[in-house]
Amino acid sequence: MKHLKYILLSIALILMSSVLYSQEDSSQSDKFDKENDLLLAHFDCKTDVDDLHSMAALATILANDEYSVVNYYAVAGAYGTQGGLYVPPNELMTKAFGDNWSDAHADFEKAVDEVYAVAVEALQNGGDVWVAEAGQSDFTAALVKKIMSEKPEFGVSERFHVVQHSNWNEESTSTEDLQFVKENIQYHKIADGNAAGNGTACYRTEASIKPKEYLTNSYLKKVWKLAIKLANRYNGSEGRYNNEAVEKGGLDFSDVSEITWILEIDNADTVTGFFNSLR
Repeated sequence: MKHLKYILLSIALILMSSVLYSQEDSSQSDKFDKENDLLLAHFDCKTDVDDLHSMAALATILANDEYSVVNYYAVAGAYGTQGGLYVPPNELMTKAFGDNWSDAHADFEKAVDEVYAVAVEALQNGGDVWVAEAGQSDFTAALVKKIMSEKPEFGVSERFHVVQHSNWNEESTSTEDLQFVKENIQYHKIADGNAAGNGTACYRTEASIKPKEYLTNSYLKKVWKLAIKLANRYNGSEGRYNNEAVEKGGLDFSDVSEITWILEIDNADTVTGFFNSLR
């Protein structure tokens, strides 16, 4: 009987491991439906200025004819337990996304309510929700809890997807919230977008690449000009994180690696490849 117990215990452990692995598998079995699904871009803006470049990069994607149909909503201030000063993005968020965003830094609960309304509408219309976690998962956890409480019939465990690329972001999420999203919705962990050669697009470079040289859209040129201006102003300022790529005149929109993964954008694995593929 002891041997049988050990065998059954081993089988149970194997099954548990396979479930945990599948939750963090970087393979994309589910596909984003551009016609029906909702893309949520959650930016922490604390304390790295890479979010500012990432906002401009997302605006670049959405301005492309192929992705202009994407239903999206953005959130600023979706940070977790990390300390340090906030990087004020409001001017850029408005220029890049108009009114299509919420300010969780100014009012967390109001932002949850606003995003809840957007997410519920998408779910009611038959779409799934995809979160590009350009930060931590605390805001996402609050949003999902509200939907599960008020709209349990939607079955968010199968229709709500989170994509995360950063170990540091996970470590800066409250333990309870990280465990909640991993256990209750579809959690996709992809390789870090700050590094090349790991299977994920690398959108961080110290090379002096000028977005305006790749862009013909005057609106996008203004968005990038503002993003770079603000990033240079706040990078390393008053104890904020000093992003060396930005300091050296480069670009860092590494969080957008999650979005290009979700949308399956081809030939965009590098910074130059990104701009060339979205001309």
